[in-house]
Amino acid sequence: MATLESKVKKKLLIYAHYYHPDVASTGQILKELAEGMLDSFDITVICVVPSYTGTVADEYKTKFFYFEEINGVKVIRIRVPEFTKSSKVSRIKNILAYFVGAMMATFKAGKMDYVYSISQPPVLGGLIGVWGKWMKRAKYIYNIQDFNPEQTMAVGYSKNKMILNAMLWFDKFSCKASDKVIVVGRDMVETVKERFKGKKVPNHSFINNWIDEKEIYPLSPDHEQVLAFKKKHGLENKFVIMYSGNIGLYYDLENMMHVIKEFKDREDVVFAFIGEGSVLNNLVSYKDEYNLTNVTFIPYQKKSDLIYSLNAGDVHWCINAKGIKGVSVPSKLYGIMAAGKPILGVLEEGSEARLIIEETGCGYVTEPGNYGEVEAIIEQFLNEKENNIHAEMSKHARGYLTKNLTKDVSIRKYIKEITSC
Repeated sequence: MATLESKVKKKLLIYAHYYHPDVASTGQILKELAEGMLDSFDITVICVVPSYTGTVADEYKTKFFYFEEINGVKVIRIRVPEFTKSSKVSRIKNILAYFVGAMMATFKAGKMDYVYSISQPPVLGGLIGVWGKWMKRAKYIYNIQDFNPEQTMAVGYSKNKMILNAMLWFDKFSCKASDKVIVVGRDMVETVKERFKGKKVPNHSFINNWIDEKEIYPLSPDHEQVLAFKKKHGLENKFVIMYSGNIGLYYDLENMMHVIKEFKDREDVVFAFIGEGSVLNNLVSYKDEYNLTNVTFIPYQKKSDLIYSLNAGDVHWCINAKGIKGVSVPSKLYGIMAAGKPILGVLEEGSEARLIIEETGCGYVTEPGNYGEVEAIIEQFLNEKENNIHAEMSKHARGYLTKNLTKDVSIRKYIKEITSC
């Protein structure tokens, strides 16, 4: 019977760029999505060899393609050159190697009924999905996690109008070529409509990202492994304001360091940054220049340890730079809410993450660039640390997540949207 069922399953090809065991948030989401849809589809993933941090392990340096199976999902990995996150040239080489390799790997994936890709790498993620649609004569679902070039423009990563216009043309082409565009925020639905103002808007829908609420959940402050994490990283007996995730261009973290400097003499608080990214060295340099002894930097944690690191924070930052509304939704929001932690949100009014925080009452929010109010919110959190307000925020965060932002809820929506193409 099982053999018969496997024969009638539709075949789905996913272009993932990063995939488990890489710690990229999209890689983790796509692993959970693929494994969650195995009852409905026979799934193949095309991705790079594990390399999110820039380095490639020796066991992935001998061949161009690697064929694996992870929990029932077939995986075709592409070898890519190592890169440095602070170097544009090395990152571009790495991304182009994935793009070309993914095109070639498409021919090794066999017949497909559906092709699914995400918007990473920027623009190329959409185009590789179009390529898969054409080569496999399949229905194509384009999942936009981040709109580009809008994101690139928001943080000033490039100001070359010719390049930006070309990026926009190609990504709109990918949207039009798709059978369905899926975005991850209500504000992003408006961006789809704005892109095609006065023209036919592509078939589209909205599905939140999620977290596995069974893997990340609230732990007691005196939990053995939470205490061990705090002790290891010098967070004991402190009020911990934590940032956990990509320390990159899209989060205005360099300017947040000016705010943090105002608390340099507070021995009761520590600002912990967990992760890596293109601006990490700048933050470390700023800490050293101003001798910010209550700022600490911690490497990425293994997924299995994420529950302990997230629970070690008393309050978590959820930040986007100005201009990101309608462009991207910070996925770190879901992990923070799963752990039941109050949120310090620096997010534009009407953005998906801010809407969720305001609707649930699980934190305080202000606009990007409003540094005086960020400082006031930190002060407020510190003043409230002895009362019950934070416990109420925690309850609201976890309660909303378990009803609306779980893996099962979102995966059911994805299956429905894909099969309706």
